Amino acid sequence: MNEDKSPTGTEHHRPLRSFVIRAGRQTASQKEALEKYWSRYVIDDTASLLDTEAVFGRKAPLVLEIGFGMGDSLAEMAAANPDQDFIGIEVHRPGVGKLLGHIERLGLSNLRIYCHDAVEILARCIADHSLNTVQIFFPDPWHKKKHNKRRLVQPAFIAHLTTKLVPGGTIHLATDWQPYAEHMMEVMSAAAELENTAGADAYAENTGRPETKFERRGHRLGHGVWDLVFRYHATELS
Repeated sequence: MNEDKSPTGTEHHRPLRSFVIRAGRQTASQKEALEKYWSRYVIDDTASLLDTEAVFGRKAPLVLEIGFGMGDSLAEMAAANPDQDFIGIEVHRPGVGKLLGHIERLGLSNLRIYCHDAVEILARCIADHSLNTVQIFFPDPWHKKKHNKRRLVQPAFIAHLTTKLVPGGTIHLATDWQPYAEHMMEVMSAAAELENTAGADAYAENTGRPETKFERRGHRLGHGVWDLVFRYHATELS
């Protein structure tokens, strides 16, 4: 927890964020999508428990993606899996605008968005034992050692995330930064209620995850990618 000074000189606590809000430039199409489709596909209530049946009009397996970037792969997954419902969380509006355009263009009725801090959405809006899958693809690795504490994948966060899974539900992580992959493996392997679907200390292969534009560029440059898929093995709800 960071401590900072207010304008009056008194100390107050500021939560440590795993992201930085960057003033990314919006394209004309992203801006138009934000204006036209926000009310249709973005969930504005970030303080109440989400009623998924009311939002989607049905009860279906629920997939949550944290930090969907520009949303290309999430839209592709939603289009390819109409029997599942998807929630995407992203704080950067250009990415939200891009995904809104995808949703409208593809006519996706099974995908909705939160434009808010994922930690707060998990605490306030996502019911315990409600998620079949959680996806976190290419989160900020915070390369510098002094910034490692800002990494999203930390023991306390994973413990909280696990409470949101149905028994047998999975957490799927991916990164192109090997030190972060090793950190992820250490954190996930230490979680008592999670088991590595690929075997002890092994990275997952052929997961079916769509390749992102960012990832394709990395492959061309010779960068590696590491996927981890862990399953919540609780047999009954507490």
